[in-house]
Amino acid sequence: MLARTLPVRTGEEAVRVVRALGTHRYVHGRLHTVHALAYDAADAGHGEELPAALAAGCAWARETLADPSVEPDSRDPRLFRTASGDELVALLATFWTHARAGVADRAHDRLLAKAHELGFELPPHEPFDEAFEDDMHPVLVDAGWELLPLAALDPTRHRGAIEAYGEPILYESARFEEENALPPRVTLQELPALGLVELLLGVDADGDLTEPLVVWTEGDDVYVDYVLRGVLKVAKVEG
Repeated sequence: MLARTLPVRTGEEAVRVVRALGTHRYVHGRLHTVHALAYDAADAGHGEELPAALAAGCAWARETLADPSVEPDSRDPRLFRTASGDELVALLATFWTHARAGVADRAHDRLLAKAHELGFELPPHEPFDEAFEDDMHPVLVDAGWELLPLAALDPTRHRGAIEAYGEPILYESARFEEENALPPRVTLQELPALGLVELLLGVDADGDLTEPLVVWTEGDDVYVDYVLRGVLKVAKVEG
């Protein structure tokens, strides 16, 4: 996969980009998994003003972490929940949105306290550093989207992506290559894995991202670039 650095400067912009990544007309499927500790921290951050989008996930986390058969410092798959797009956005807003600093501070404090309680060390690397993803534990958020195959694009509804190729023959060629690739080629957009460093230190006290945010992509460059440009436009992020 190819890492594409986004011109995102603040936590607010990052959350808007994540929302846009999941709501455009080219999304074919999505898979977001969230660790119980992330929900637990968000629950503590919001308190009685918990957003509706997080209610089910936080209730699940309370039940899961209270289960004596589940070890919260383990890699038990029962510690992970498949989240909706709205849940993902609300969760990241909890940690990265400076305008809600009181919520973020309480969520940070809860997550850090639980990490210390469970013996998790805060890794020494910078946020969003892909070199450390393979060793990340716990992975608190893992989120990605699958885009429509080129052959499934509608000439009217998806005209923009088709016309991005400039000439019809170039689109048809890209479509043919995708359809006949072995193994089958899938167009993907993924966030980097988010762990303790990313949720706790991804945004500074001023609400700015501490390190550039990347999106991992796989698929035809013209198609992927067109969709990402649209995502940034919808999120009101200037390239």
